[in-house]
Amino acid sequence: MGLVRIKVRELAAEKGWTFKEVSERSGVVYNTVKHYARTPGLTTVDFTCLRKLARTFDVMIEDLVEILEE
Repeated sequence: MGLVRIKVRELAAEKGWTFKEVSERSGVVYNTVKHYARTPGLTTVDFTCLRKLARTFDVMIEDLVEILEE
């Protein structure tokens, strides 16, 4: 099973948003946003949340996710 990192921290910083603002703008639960931003490597993610975050940051899902290990 591979590991991925979600680039929430970097994208939020570029926009000048807090994690709470990302949560409110995207509709993704705050704890999920915080978890994605603070966890260096995840084995599973909620694709619906990724889609919402990508739309919020106006990026493709591929730009939101960094593959750490395949």
